[in-house]
Parts: sequence; C-alpha cells; structure tokens
Amino acid sequence: MFGPQVPTVPVTEIADDTYLLDVREDDEWAAGHAPGAHHLPMMELPARMAEVPTDREVAVICRSGGRSAQVVAYLKNNGWDEVCNADGGMRQWAAVGRPVVGEDGMPGRII
Repeated sequence: MFGPQVPTVPVTEIADDTYLLDVREDDEWAAGHAPGAHHLPMMELPARMAEVPTDREVAVICRSGGRSAQVVAYLKNNGWDEVCNADGGMRQWAAVGRPVVGEDGMPGRII
C-alpha cells in the first residue's frame, strides 16, 4: 500500500533504547501504550516535528501499522533517515508479549 519507501521493523526487534514514537489518538494512548514510548498524535506531527529526534533510530507505532507508515513516509520526505514503521503496530506489540501500560501506570489494553 505504501511501497518500498517505508522501511519496517518487527516489534520484537525494537531495542529498548530506540525512540518509540506512538502516533495514536489520546484515548488510544491512555488505554495502553509501550512503556517509555513518546506520544505525538499523527495530526499534530507537522506542528511538532522538532520533537522527533534526527540523531537516533526512531520506530513509529500506531494500532496496526497504517497511520505509522504514513508518518514514516512523511518523516522520510522531510529529512529523517533513521526512521521505520513498527510492523503490526501495538496489536502486534501486545500479541508478542511486550509490555503495555495505561496512563495510570497499570497494565493497559489496546483499543
């Protein structure tokens, strides 16, 4: 759908020190997200691009991979080199047993 210009990474291969950018909406984030992830809703990205590092690896994640693929393409087109899409999104993240926390720090869920 997005072609070869959008690099992907399996969620099992995202290192703990990778900058994980969660582009889901506020309610999705509050229900459950990866510990240590950075929240920046997709529609706010153009105004907040300076928050996304350019000097380290960035993995972008959403619920299933569609929105994050669009964000990766956008960042690539705007000069980011080390950015990739988290394959399968938060659904896959949770399915492989990676931790999910709610906004209150308790175990979260993917909505």
